[in-house]
Amino acid sequence: MHDAYGVIPIVQKLPPGLSIETISAYDDYLLVGTKSGTLLLYQLIPTDKPGPKPGLFHYEVKLLRSNKSFSKKSITQLQVIPEFQMLICLADSQVTAFDLSQMGLQPIVTLQKTKGAHYFTVSVQKLKSLTGEVKVSFRLCVAVKKKLQLYYWKPKDAKFLEFDQDLSLRDVPRTIVWCGESLCIGYKSEYSLMKVTGDPKDLFPTGGKQQEPLIALLSDNQLAVGSDEQTILIDSEGNPTLKYSIKWSEVPIALVHDSPYLIAVLPNSVEVRPIEPRIHVQSIDLQKAKTIVTSKRGAVFVASNSDVWLLHAVNFPEQITQLLSQKQFELALHMAEMTYESELEKQQLVQRIENLNAFYLFCKQNFKEAMDLFVKLETDPSHVIGLFPNLLPDEFRSSLEYPDRVPNLQENELENGLLALTDYLIEVRHRLKSDNTGNVPTMTAIMEAGKTKFRSKKQLLQIIDTTLLKCYLQTNDALVASLLRVKDNYCHIDESERALKHHQKYSELIILYNKKGMHRKALELLMRQAKKPDSPLKGHERTIQYLQHLGVEHVDLIFEFAKWVLKEHPEDGLKIFAEDLAETENLPRPQVLSYLSETEQDLVIPYLEFIIHKWKEDNNIFHNTLVNKYCEKILNLLAEYKNSLPEGHPPAPAGQEPGELGELRTKLLRFLEDSKYYTVERFATYMMNKGLYEEGAVVLGKLGRHEDALTIYIHILQNFAKAENYCRKNYNKDKPGNQDVYLILLKLYLPSAENQKVNIPAIGYIPPPEPDVDRAINILKQYAEEIDSFKALSILPPVIPVNSVKNFLECVLHKIQTRKYEVQLKKVPSICGTSAGSS
Repeated sequence: MHDAYGVIPIVQKLPPGLSIETISAYDDYLLVGTKSGTLLLYQLIPTDKPGPKPGLFHYEVKLLRSNKSFSKKSITQLQVIPEFQMLICLADSQVTAFDLSQMGLQPIVTLQKTKGAHYFTVSVQKLKSLTGEVKVSFRLCVAVKKKLQLYYWKPKDAKFLEFDQDLSLRDVPRTIVWCGESLCIGYKSEYSLMKVTGDPKDLFPTGGKQQEPLIALLSDNQLAVGSDEQTILIDSEGNPTLKYSIKWSEVPIALVHDSPYLIAVLPNSVEVRPIEPRIHVQSIDLQKAKTIVTSKRGAVFVASNSDVWLLHAVNFPEQITQLLSQKQFELALHMAEMTYESELEKQQLVQRIENLNAFYLFCKQNFKEAMDLFVKLETDPSHVIGLFPNLLPDEFRSSLEYPDRVPNLQENELENGLLALTDYLIEVRHRLKSDNTGNVPTMTAIMEAGKTKFRSKKQLLQIIDTTLLKCYLQTNDALVASLLRVKDNYCHIDESERALKHHQKYSELIILYNKKGMHRKALELLMRQAKKPDSPLKGHERTIQYLQHLGVEHVDLIFEFAKWVLKEHPEDGLKIFAEDLAETENLPRPQVLSYLSETEQDLVIPYLEFIIHKWKEDNNIFHNTLVNKYCEKILNLLAEYKNSLPEGHPPAPAGQEPGELGELRTKLLRFLEDSKYYTVERFATYMMNKGLYEEGAVVLGKLGRHEDALTIYIHILQNFAKAENYCRKNYNKDKPGNQDVYLILLKLYLPSAENQKVNIPAIGYIPPPEPDVDRAINILKQYAEEIDSFKALSILPPVIPVNSVKNFLECVLHKIQTRKYEVQLKKVPSICGTSAGSS
């Protein structure tokens, strides 16, 4: 409670024989109508003397007029219309209008039709035209028994004109208030709403305790309607405008609205309550009061039978100070909006009150409402964050000022508060990021004298993101990683690092280091945590993944931290350099090859195989190196293999050896066949010298030295099937060097009259085996189409029976006949052409 009004006596104990029946007031004037028909007019003149209380004036009360013969009977009702300087009076059951501008209160008009009237109500409407001119209209409703007479004032003619017809009621009204285009009517036991067009709408009962219906007009086209101890607010259509009713200590006798308050006359006091919030502001001890009217805002007159008091509002700044001390912020805000200060001063006052309101909402643990208000007010986020423990550095937090002691939140209270703070920070962050101006927004402090802490948007975003991280760690740690992965997160490195370490969030710490480019710290942490069995980073997989995505600009760092993985887990470690990822594929391959050659020799072959087969590497350096590495390893394994064989037991053909040796030779043979990028010339002699005859034969074939290659298959390896297969692979009738591979094979099977020994480069002369005429004949039979007939016939020995080469000879004759036929066909067109020309 606080003192909203001070009481100033205006009329004290009227002379005997005078009893107050009704009052009306405007500006600094008071009119009093008595039961005997006397009309009294008072003027209130402010003086320099101190008022009865701080914030109140002292008035000199002057009786301007006392008209004892104003009416022969009781003055029932008075209503001043200041806009038209008019007084409407109901006396002797008739309505009369008087001119207030005349000292003698001259009658303007007496409405004869209103004879028998017992109540009236007025409606003053102000409408602004398109030109900005304000027009005032005035309407009058008079109740005569069960009829309502409607009039409107026509200033030009200085007279009242009636509406088309009167409105009929179902009972005699006790009170009427005109609101918009509706008339709210109070009967003895219920309320009704009637449009000026005559359409009625029943509302609700008056209540069981209330002796008379009670209606008061509010601003904004609203009505306050009494029902026992409650007052219900409705609009001009009869719809409730508040979800709740206003409750009084007793059943009101009279009611008036003086924004922001409703003031009710109760049997033993006058009570003051705001429409919102639902609080009791003040009780004023005024005995036997019975009626109440307003003059202007902040001036309310209350009358008993013999006395009149002025309830003068304490000035708003004084009231606001009282309200803030009582933490009644909602009412203080209403009042701040009504002050007569400049717009800027009013805005600053409202902002200060709302910040205080938000602070105390926080103290009452209404966290969401508090945070919503902080967002609306654009309060400095550091002041909001400082309301919570352990979110700001101690030195920073201690520099912040608050209106009161900040509550020490614990457990569930703290968690609920942090959840609301999280939503607040996300909203503030969104607003900052959406503002592309680059300017720091204007922010307010919770305390009026407090200062905001930031000079740049980046600083502001840094504290917001860092605090968000800390909130997530305490409320929903699953969201920490997603925050850190945000491309433009502004988390403060040192603060975030401490918080993550405190909560042992090492995986998230790796993300922080990565996003901030602190790759060495990340890799050192991964290496330390790899061997801890209870760590989320245990094992080597996370290090591999991290190194895979560093890229070429960090190749030295990759080489440095790949060593421990390659040493302990070489096969998995190879993925650092050989995985189908863009960053890995773009690493400098010569450097990687050199690094692996020095660090982990066994990974060179798998690395080369990957880049050649998967990434289609065509640089001859890598192809040559792979051939070399295959040969080196094969030779070592081959030596061991031959030593392991029982004496006299021949080794298996190339590629058919057991285990790794067989696999490697198969790979090498296939690679030598398929690759186009190794340097063929350098390997032929090398392989023959090392005894890798089959591999050498493949290389010789690549060089086009088919006779040497086939000599190896037949004379050294004695693998006739592979010799034929070699011919099938290399034969090409349109390629000069490859046309006669079958002829060479045939020649090698027949007796040679040229030399007794065969000379093979890198091997030298070897004695030829015995001629194999049967194989030669089979070659002639099987590949007759691929062998030059005349060359073959020229090398066939005379000892071969004709019957053995019958098929071959038939094939030769067929070829000759075919060629002859083709030649004849070519000559026909030229002959025909000559004949046509001569004719």
